[in-house]
Amino acid sequence: MAVPVEEAIAALSTFSLEDDQPEVQGPALWVSSERGATISPIEYSDVHAYRLSLSEDTKALNQLNTLVQEGKEMVSVLYAYRSCVKALPQLPDSMKQSQADLYLETYQVLDLEMSRLREIQRWQASAASKLAADMQRFSRPERRINGPTVTHLWSMLKLLDVLIQLDHLKNAKASIPNDFSWYKRTFTQVSIQWQDTDSMREELDDLQIFLSTRWAILLNLHVEMFRVNNVEDILQVLIVYAAECLELDFALLFPERHVLLRVLPVLVVLATSSEKDSESLNKRVKMNRLITIFKNDPVIPAFPDLHLSPAAILKELSMYFPKFSAQTRLLSLPAPHELPPREVQDYQRHYLIVNHIGGIRAEHDDFTIRFASAMNQLALLKSIDGADIEWSKEVKGSMYDMVVEGFQLLSRWSARIWEQCAWKFSRPCKDIVPSESIEMTTPISDYEKVVRFNYSADERKALVEIVSYIKSIGSMMQRCDTLVADALWETVHAEIQDFVQNTLAAMLRTTFRKKKDLCRILSDMRTLSADWMANTSKPESELQTSQHGGEESKGNFFYPRAVAPTAAQVHCLQFLIYEVVSGGNMRKPGGLFGNSSSEIPANDLKQLETFFYKLSFFLHILDYSVTVATLTDLGFLWFREFYLESSRVIQFPIDCSLPWMLVDHVLESQNGGLLESVLMPFDIYNDSAQHALVVLKQRFLYDEIEAEVDNCFDIFVSRLCEVIFTHYKSWAASCYKCVAKFSSELLDPSFLFTLDNGEKFSVRPMRFTALLNMKRVKLLGRTINLRSLIAERMNKLFRENLEFLFDRFESQDLCAIVELEKLLEILQMTHEFLSRDLTIDSFSIMLSEMMENISLVSYSSRLASQIWTEMQNDFLPNFILCNTTQRFVRSSKVPSAPVQKPSVPYAKPNFYCGTQELNSAHQSFARLHSGFFGLPHMFSIVRLLGSRSLPWLIRALLDHISTKSNGLPQLIQITTLEPMITGLQEALPKSIGLLPFDGGVTGCMRLVKELLKWQSKTELKTEILHGIKEVGSALYWMGLLDIVLREVDTTQFMQVASWLGLIPGADGQILQSQEEGSSPVVTLFKSATAAIVSSNPLNPTPFYTMSKQAEAADLLYKANLNTGSVLEYALAFTSAALDKYCTKWSAAPKTGFIDITTSKDFYRIFSGLQIEYLEECMQVPPNNHEMLGDSVAWGGCTIIYLLGQQLHFELFDFSYQVLNIAEVDTAPSNKTPHFAQGWEVLLEAMKKARRLNNHVFSMLKARCPLEDKQACAIKQSGAPLHRIKFENTVSAFETLPQKCS
Repeated sequence: MAVPVEEAIAALSTFSLEDDQPEVQGPALWVSSERGATISPIEYSDVHAYRLSLSEDTKALNQLNTLVQEGKEMVSVLYAYRSCVKALPQLPDSMKQSQADLYLETYQVLDLEMSRLREIQRWQASAASKLAADMQRFSRPERRINGPTVTHLWSMLKLLDVLIQLDHLKNAKASIPNDFSWYKRTFTQVSIQWQDTDSMREELDDLQIFLSTRWAILLNLHVEMFRVNNVEDILQVLIVYAAECLELDFALLFPERHVLLRVLPVLVVLATSSEKDSESLNKRVKMNRLITIFKNDPVIPAFPDLHLSPAAILKELSMYFPKFSAQTRLLSLPAPHELPPREVQDYQRHYLIVNHIGGIRAEHDDFTIRFASAMNQLALLKSIDGADIEWSKEVKGSMYDMVVEGFQLLSRWSARIWEQCAWKFSRPCKDIVPSESIEMTTPISDYEKVVRFNYSADERKALVEIVSYIKSIGSMMQRCDTLVADALWETVHAEIQDFVQNTLAAMLRTTFRKKKDLCRILSDMRTLSADWMANTSKPESELQTSQHGGEESKGNFFYPRAVAPTAAQVHCLQFLIYEVVSGGNMRKPGGLFGNSSSEIPANDLKQLETFFYKLSFFLHILDYSVTVATLTDLGFLWFREFYLESSRVIQFPIDCSLPWMLVDHVLESQNGGLLESVLMPFDIYNDSAQHALVVLKQRFLYDEIEAEVDNCFDIFVSRLCEVIFTHYKSWAASCYKCVAKFSSELLDPSFLFTLDNGEKFSVRPMRFTALLNMKRVKLLGRTINLRSLIAERMNKLFRENLEFLFDRFESQDLCAIVELEKLLEILQMTHEFLSRDLTIDSFSIMLSEMMENISLVSYSSRLASQIWTEMQNDFLPNFILCNTTQRFVRSSKVPSAPVQKPSVPYAKPNFYCGTQELNSAHQSFARLHSGFFGLPHMFSIVRLLGSRSLPWLIRALLDHISTKSNGLPQLIQITTLEPMITGLQEALPKSIGLLPFDGGVTGCMRLVKELLKWQSKTELKTEILHGIKEVGSALYWMGLLDIVLREVDTTQFMQVASWLGLIPGADGQILQSQEEGSSPVVTLFKSATAAIVSSNPLNPTPFYTMSKQAEAADLLYKANLNTGSVLEYALAFTSAALDKYCTKWSAAPKTGFIDITTSKDFYRIFSGLQIEYLEECMQVPPNNHEMLGDSVAWGGCTIIYLLGQQLHFELFDFSYQVLNIAEVDTAPSNKTPHFAQGWEVLLEAMKKARRLNNHVFSMLKARCPLEDKQACAIKQSGAPLHRIKFENTVSAFETLPQKCS
């Protein structure tokens, strides 16, 4: 069924083509080949209908406009001209026979370029002749034709400006005479075989004279002007009109003002160079007025990279016009390079935008608010049917005023950029300060002196701001083009009708009643522009009277009509007003409206003047889009053709390109207020590319712009991502707070507040949201998804950062695990902040990729493998345990094993914490954990490895304790200890009894040395002690891991207990709160599903799925409650590994009683090792305790306990027996003098060793009671059999040795 058209249109109207993309770019480019409304599209052919005798003027006006368009094309050709000679090949000596062919080919190439120069030569001669003829037509003593009109005057000025630009280009382009000289040389060579070359030689000579003569075009124009009769009158009119427009700021657009500034000094030279006395000019224009104008603008923008100076033009032309050399006051004006320092400072305050940016910023903010308010009023007006006409007229009039003000602001700001550039080009930088980014060894070009080194940081900032203001207001005005069109047309229509129907009617009744000639002109004005059909205040019978200007007519009221005047109507109205004011006499003194001898009253003259100026504005306002495009075109900031030629280079590097300099400044300064404007300078590239293709029509210029844009945008995206990443990284680091028990906020706010330099640790707010949401960046006709590029680059940066962090950890020891965790958490927080505005890959996925455990069957990881490698190669051999602090520290006495580690990778500061200050603060915190390994490090390992890789690490460590690991270096484990211990057993006597009490400590120690005949086995003892130390370190490491895992499990249990319905029992056991039925979480989801399905039974499947998932979660969490102890598992694993050595290390007594003479059991070996170890600790360094630490006691006591030899050890240990003897000797009844003289230190060490051994045994009894040994044995599969219940024993931490014990 077909949808009705009305419904389809109504449906389409509901769609919105707008999105949430912020406006941080300028207006889009316009591709249009239509002529603007400022030029009549029908070449003023409708002027004849008004019967104003302007046919001659109109014909000449059209001719001048055509010449202006042609001249602009000639200027474009000449400006974009580049030397062809540089690209021509040079033949080597071996190919000299082909010289003639090379000349012919060169001639053909150059002839094409010279033909363009000949065309320019012919055109300028024709244009000068036609302009001179046109001026002579209006300079006759008798007035035979009407004119010239104001439009005609502007056409004369514009054509004269084109001729001046051509002449200046011809003088400035050094490549043109160079190419011509080469062309003439090749012509001489190739024309030898030609016939009838006289005409060609003559043409060539003319072209040579034209190119080599400075100001040839202007001299030719002067000859043409004064060939027949003088043209002083029209020249003086042009001077007066130009001066008046400049003084009254009559030009709405800045290009018009620059045209007047360029032509005025040339007009003065031409007007004073005639045969007549030049005093007539002084009567029309005072010399002080001209001097003031020239002083106000010492430099004039002419081309993008070239300026003109009125003073320099006057001085140079005085050499060619002798009559003008008498004007000493004008010739005394200083050129820009001749200005005294004080005037230079004054001009800098005028030209430099940085001195005006405060006012410009206020103007921008005020205009933006008022323009938006006017748009809201206009939108409200359009939404109301039958709105009041007066209110409607007021709203649309306000909109018209806002548009005019916007055009004036854009024109004024764009003119400031043009004039600042001209000033900079006239004042190159002389004192260049070297920096790190500038290699002073390379020669500095002139272009770098006027651009790269000529803008300070504040000036670049101000330039970025004003470019942003121009582009933002231009974009805002361009978006509402169609919305304001009717309002503008109606307002223009109302202005004209109010003037011709009301103002002129009042003048006809009063001022001009008895002046028939002036009455006729005013009537003509009403006839050609009055819209009587809009007049509704009179009956139709009275309309005829109104059309003829009845005297009794009052103020008329008319309906608004969106009918704009044509260019011809505006042209004719300006001419008629000019006729009324001047009476057609150009020789009257004074200006256009400054004629003091006029008979028109001042009030009427003011009204005529106001409307006269408004007429010029009307055309620009009606040509709305073209005007906005003209005023926001900043493409000139890129072009540098003159400096390319003078520097003799193909192109300058991007560091010298002003648009990129602005982008680079925004990125370098990281100014929060400028950051959203970072894309605005790229609109300069859009404008310059449009200018290269449409105006200059040179593809090679566009190719150069495109190449630079491609390079700059790639660099921009890369650097922008670095800035964004650095900011978010710094933000995350400054507010980072670790979840670990042992960590706190990285930088305490109260501490920072008390610091004098605390601000450097804070992060300034930056607004990246607008840039991160840019999906359509318009660049050279392409639409670029900046958001996608940033996301792609961010994914790469995060992966590179992760790779760096792991590389850095791999180059350090195991103590760096805390630093790694903190840096990873900061990076994860950075990812979290950035993910709020940008869609990037999941951090967990990227982390899994870098840890190389993406596979579902991979239980190891890069980090787990590195931790295990570090434990084998560095941690277990070179770290010692301090039992009191529960920390491992690196032994300073142990020679470091030759561990091959990669060097610490270098990275940018943003791969750490963002800024140098935050990096320094982080390093200070990281150093707190870099000298030891303890519980903070274990928490980090548990959190980083997780439940997936941690079991692999545990099993690898247990395998290390029991057997050799395949493919790894052979370290000392239980398997490798067995033959070493056997060697010591063989060196012991067959029987060892108790130490006698009568010999005292000294005798006992002498006897122990006699029994332990291990003097030849020093290396073997050292290896055994290191092996026992590694076993003890590994077991204690498992104990720390068990503490951490229990805390983690407890925390998890507290979180899920209430959802699973678990409560603690009286005896510490876990009970179910509901004896029968489901847990609370399952009950909750089931009841919710039942309620939702009963009320809305459409699709209950998702709710049943959630209910099943709740049951699965219930089973999963309940299964994880009965987890075993890692330490108990490790002890059981070690006990199983020791079982096969029981026969060698633990001989069963033959009598069933304790055998006090056994010498081969392990406890005897460890007892001998311990007493020698303690004795050596008291000797000169190296100190054995500093080499081995407390891990020896943990390893030896654990093996003794698991072998069931604790009682034997406590009874027959040598150091214990020595302590017993010492205690007996120190008893009050038996105390003998000098009982243990010299042994106090050793006895104290023995006491400490006994306390430590007792602590270890008490812990082992608590965690692995021997009576439950069968219950916690190991299955053949390797799985532990956890005991179900055992008696509560004394806590290991309650038996820690006290200081006084």
